[in-house]
Amino acid sequence: MADGAKGAGRKTAERVRFARGGRAAYATDPGRTRGRLHQEPESRTRNPFERDRDRIVHASAFRRLKGKTQVFVAHEGDHYRTRLTHSLEVAQIARAIARQMGLDDDLAECLGIAHDLGHPPFGHTGEDVLDACMMRFGGFDHNAQTLRVLTKLERKYPTFDGLNLTWETLEGVVKHNGPLIRYGVKLEDLPVAIQDYVSTHDLEIHTWPGLEAQVAAHADDVAYNNHDIDDGLRAGLFSLSELREEVPMVGRTLDHVRRDFPEIDEFRSIAETIRRLIGIWIDDLVEESTVRLAAAKPTSVEEVRAAGTPLVAFSDAMNEDQAILRRFLMARMYRHWRVNRSRSHAKRILRELFELFLDEPELLPPAWQTGGDGAGGSRTARRVCDYIAGMTDDFAIDEHRRLFNLER
Repeated sequence: MADGAKGAGRKTAERVRFARGGRAAYATDPGRTRGRLHQEPESRTRNPFERDRDRIVHASAFRRLKGKTQVFVAHEGDHYRTRLTHSLEVAQIARAIARQMGLDDDLAECLGIAHDLGHPPFGHTGEDVLDACMMRFGGFDHNAQTLRVLTKLERKYPTFDGLNLTWETLEGVVKHNGPLIRYGVKLEDLPVAIQDYVSTHDLEIHTWPGLEAQVAAHADDVAYNNHDIDDGLRAGLFSLSELREEVPMVGRTLDHVRRDFPEIDEFRSIAETIRRLIGIWIDDLVEESTVRLAAAKPTSVEEVRAAGTPLVAFSDAMNEDQAILRRFLMARMYRHWRVNRSRSHAKRILRELFELFLDEPELLPPAWQTGGDGAGGSRTARRVCDYIAGMTDDFAIDEHRRLFNLER
C-alpha cells in the first residue's frame, strides 16, 4: 500500500482513538440485529449483544472452562492459564480494540468469552484424540462443538435447546477465522454440526464475518501468544535469556524495560515486558486495520462481509515477529518433554474413556444415555463425544480412575 494511504490510515487511527464513544458506520449495530432463531421479547435493560454475553457467562459450559487447560493439565499448578482465564483475557483485549476502532465492544467481548466453549479437556491434545476417535462418525472440531454447546447442549430454557443467541453472535463464533467455504472447501467438507445447523439457520458461511468477530480472532492471538510466554517462564520450560536471544521482538521490549527500570526484579521485568508486548500487538492491529478500512471504505457491516478479504489484520512485520515467537514456543514449550509426558497421559485417558463408553454406553450417567444426533452407532458415538468434550481435566482423570482402577 502507498505511503500516503498508510499516513491517512494512521491519522484516522488517531482520530478513532480519541473518539472512543462513537460507533463507526461499518460497526455491527445491536439495534439492527437479524434476531434470534426462536423469537423472544427483547430485554428492557440490555441490548441484544449484552444479553448474549450474559447468557454465555451463566452457561454451565462457561463455568467448566475453569477446569480446562491451555497447555498444562489443571492439577499442575494454580497460576497457569485455563480456558476460563484465557477467555476473559481475550474478551478484555477484544473489547479494548473494538472500542478504539469504533466497533460494538459488547459483541466483541461476547465473542471473546464464547470462542473456546467447545474445547475438550487437555487442550489441543484432547481435540486431536476426540477427532481420531470420531473419525468414523463425522469427526470432532472444537469450533463446531462450540456451536453445538450454544445451540443444543445447554438446556436451560423451557421452549428451546441452547442459548438462542443472536445471528451476529453465532456468525462470529462460527466464522471468526474467516469464511468456511473458500479455497476449494465445500459445505460437505465442513464438520457435521455446522452442516446441520446452517441447513436451518443460514449463517452465510461463505462470507467474512463482521469486524467485531475479526477483532476477537486476533485478540485470541494476542492473548495466547503473550501469556504462553508468561506460563512457559513460570513453568521453567525456557529462560528469559533464551527468549531474549531467540525472539527479537521480546528482546527489544525487555531491553526497554530494563533501561527504564534497572533495579526491578525478574518477576516484575517479565510482567512489565508482557504488558508492553500486549500493547505493541494491539497498536499494530489497530493501525494496520485502520489503513485497510481507509482503503476499502466500507459504509456498512454488509460491505465488510462482502469485502472478500479480512479488514482486521496485523502488519507484515508483526506477522513475521509472531512466526518467530510461535516457532520458539513450539520448540521450547509445546513440544517440551514434560509437556509431552502430560500429553501422552491425556491421550490414553481420553481414548480409553471413549472406547469404553462406546462399547458400554450403559456406563454413562443417566442423563447421557438418551439423545444425541445421527442414528445407530453414530448417535451413541456423538453422545459419548459430547459427554467427554464437556469434562474438565480433573473430572476426566477422576472418571478414568473410577472406571479403570479396581483399587478405588
